[in-house]
Amino acid sequence: MKKCQSLEEARGEIDKLDEEIVGLIAQRNAYIKQIAHFKTSVDEIKSDERIQYIISKVRQQAIALDLSPNLINDLYIRMIDAMVESEVAEFKNAKNC
Repeated sequence: MKKCQSLEEARGEIDKLDEEIVGLIAQRNAYIKQIAHFKTSVDEIKSDERIQYIISKVRQQAIALDLSPNLINDLYIRMIDAMVESEVAEFKNAKNC
């Protein structure tokens, strides 16, 4: 991590990271939409087992990086909920074509 010399420089680095984070979330969502095409029913879309696996994995990563696991938990729950909705919409759209 870069050692910044000013408030403006630190904010500039945060802005760059925010761009990367949003880009990565968009990529993740694009994969979620692809996954919808491999499923055979809406019931298959939300897998509680898979969600628990992901949450556990990212919580462990947060702890290893000295980041609040509760923060990551909350962010991922919100992101997964929104992406499940996106996947359902993609699934329904693909089946109607």
